[in-house]
Amino acid sequence: MASTHSIITHGSSGTLVEIECHLSNNLPNIIIVGFANKAVDEAKERIRGAFATSHIMLPRKRITVNLAPADLPKHDSGFDVAIAVAILRASEQISVLSDGRTAFVGELGLEGDIRPVRGIIGKLLIGRQHGLTTFYIPEANLRQAQLIPDIHLFPIKTLHQLYQHLTGVNPLEAVITGAGRYEASTAPSTPGIQLSEVVGQLQAKRALEITAAGGHNLLFSGPPGTGKSMLAKALAGILPALNREEVLEVSHLHSLAGHNYEAIIGERPFRAPHHSASHIAVIGGGLNLRPGEVSLSHRGVLFLDELPEFSRMTLEALRQPLEDRVVTIARAKDTAEYPANFILIGTANPCPCGYYGSAGGNCRCAPYEISRYQQRLSGPILDRIDLFSNVHEVEHDKLLHQTIDPEADQAVRQRIERARQIQAQRYGGTSKLNANMTNTDIKQSAPLEPAAIKLLNAAAQRLHLSARGYMRAVKVARTIADLDQAETIREAHVSEALAYRPQQVTD
Repeated sequence: MASTHSIITHGSSGTLVEIECHLSNNLPNIIIVGFANKAVDEAKERIRGAFATSHIMLPRKRITVNLAPADLPKHDSGFDVAIAVAILRASEQISVLSDGRTAFVGELGLEGDIRPVRGIIGKLLIGRQHGLTTFYIPEANLRQAQLIPDIHLFPIKTLHQLYQHLTGVNPLEAVITGAGRYEASTAPSTPGIQLSEVVGQLQAKRALEITAAGGHNLLFSGPPGTGKSMLAKALAGILPALNREEVLEVSHLHSLAGHNYEAIIGERPFRAPHHSASHIAVIGGGLNLRPGEVSLSHRGVLFLDELPEFSRMTLEALRQPLEDRVVTIARAKDTAEYPANFILIGTANPCPCGYYGSAGGNCRCAPYEISRYQQRLSGPILDRIDLFSNVHEVEHDKLLHQTIDPEADQAVRQRIERARQIQAQRYGGTSKLNANMTNTDIKQSAPLEPAAIKLLNAAAQRLHLSARGYMRAVKVARTIADLDQAETIREAHVSEALAYRPQQVTD
């Protein structure tokens, strides 16, 4: 009997799988046991074809393959290469590696080629956590795998190439990742909407700057055609670039969900699902528990245009990711947890027709229709949004005279990058932002001057802020202070932060 190792992932965690192979003198057959689904069970046909086209002898015996632990569901075609190596070891066609610190990952084709697999980054991270140092992976997965530091990689194209390496006929050279290999793309990105393209809307632009600097959630409200969606899309152009750690996280999540799962995601995601998107598409789940839009927008932006039009179930499911920055998907057979640290940008009209309260519009909605429309966003969801900004109508004669101002856009980016550098120093160089501060962080890192505390307490009573809304106002004020490069939060910072709260007061 012989054994090898492979890896299976479950959300952001995973398990090391030991693949055991036993040969017996019965009718030739391949039996795979260990809670394997159809994709894994079909590996025996891929192995037969790959062995034949690679001119490698498949033992004419009963081949029993066990995937341990046997009580864990296996639903990954990436076990093919490990099963093939276990068969070669059991039949003594290759020598047995005795260090126990090697894993094999890859899917076999019928012609012996080794194809890329989904979620290679997560597999290698899990393997490294379990003490593995050497990994045999498909060559197409190498670009992603090189992002992970302190491992040895053997990229392989075909089963025949792997066989020659393991027999010592034609050894391969290991790729040592060192501190991790990542080269930022030098190709110019497709230019999007620039902030200076938006006509007027100075308060909304300032809200976007605060949002980008501190990672806060933002809701634009106003009549149709005033530029709400355009403002939201301009956010992508002022966000700082991803660092290496963030590239690793984002690429892994997109590898789990997308078809191009060997690609490296080097730009911050900007996801904009339509309001007709299903609950599973937005939150995640499905038959094999894949990440949804909230996780695919991790370290980027989740733009929900016409927020009240989304289903109530989907909106209420946003509570956990907006608060905890993770989303937990629980099903009868399995549970997975995915990171979901995104900036939420939403837009909403004041009523079904959109013109309630508009000077130039003629709203014909009945009062009960307006009330029902506005109640689609529950209090707990609104309480998790840091900034609220009204977008007003623009004078028509200014629309054709607006020009892009690259210097103004660059100045905004510089202020945002400077504010994020201050936060990096405050939180120890991590990707943590002011929006992610805990109550302990607020008490330690957000000192308010006496006048600021007095203003905040008075406004909290008048605006009827909840405890969560109170602390979120402090977080926004901390970001405004960072943009001003101020160590303490002043009265002006609190005043501006409160200006972005819903102005519904009760005397």
